Amino acid sequence: MTDALNTLILMTNFVFVPGLVYGSQLALGALGITLVFGILRFSNFAHGDTMAFGTMATIFATWGLQAAGVSLGPLPTALLALPVGIVVTVLFLLLTDRLVYRHYRIVRAKPITFLMASIGVMFMMNGLIRFIIGPGDQIFLDGERFVFTAREFKRWSGMDEGLALRTSQVLTVVVAIILVAALFWFLARTKTGKAMRAYSDNEVLARLSGIDPDRVVRMTWIIAGALAAIAGVLYGLDKSFKPFTYFQLLLPMFAAAIVGGLGKPIGAIVGGYIIAFSEVMLTYAYKKVGGYLLPEEWRPDGLMQLLSTDYKFAISFVILVVVLLVRPTGIFRGKVV
Repeated sequence: MTDALNTLILMTNFVFVPGLVYGSQLALGALGITLVFGILRFSNFAHGDTMAFGTMATIFATWGLQAAGVSLGPLPTALLALPVGIVVTVLFLLLTDRLVYRHYRIVRAKPITFLMASIGVMFMMNGLIRFIIGPGDQIFLDGERFVFTAREFKRWSGMDEGLALRTSQVLTVVVAIILVAALFWFLARTKTGKAMRAYSDNEVLARLSGIDPDRVVRMTWIIAGALAAIAGVLYGLDKSFKPFTYFQLLLPMFAAAIVGGLGKPIGAIVGGYIIAFSEVMLTYAYKKVGGYLLPEEWRPDGLMQLLSTDYKFAISFVILVVVLLVRPTGIFRGKVV
């Protein structure tokens, strides 16, 4: 019984909690991608760097607050600075739309043209971020870093394995739940949300019904920018901020959106958790688990790792390819890529 409990604690500490947190971050990122695809009808390859841009703005605001002696006590000061990051990100996206994407909407360009334009925006943003804040890691988490540590858990439970829970992990899950609930309420209950859904379903009919397309486009960028900034900051608090890491997140976020069904918000959430748990479970080393559950003569000498962590992002790619081959519309029958 003790071995089973130790195994449960071990899996919770290294698989279940990290998977839940990472899945929440991917879900928020994939929500922004699926909204842009569903309403504006193109794959925004600049979304990962949009997350980095929002996080960068939040970091500078956080440093300013910390220099002024402002803090939230046990919570990260970045939570106070996050509204600044959201506003800066949204303004940048609206400016980008005005200077880049609006022209292609007017001339009714094909989706591939929008995609190529977003790749150009991606490289521009990536270079701008590296120029402003540099390519290295930036740690901006302060306050109480742990709700409880592994040592405290061991002392309290008397078990051999410890369970640690970081403040950033709790914040990620709580904020994700609140944001998802607010977004679904907005899309289902408000006049603007209903207009966005109508525009996504049938642009021509929506225009004939009197829906202002420019307003829908603005709201889409505002929501996508807010989601990107929040997801980026939550990821940075949980890990650290490094611009190239956010570029790498683009693949798992797109995989999450496509697995769930492009254009379907619920699909982005489900897809985020599928991708996250797949990556975590397939790259975790199960040697200790085998030590607890297997007889002594069967206990492994190796790591019992299905895949090296070097192949973490390859898992997203494989899942993406399989879904595109077997069910291109995803779990919730979204739009075809």
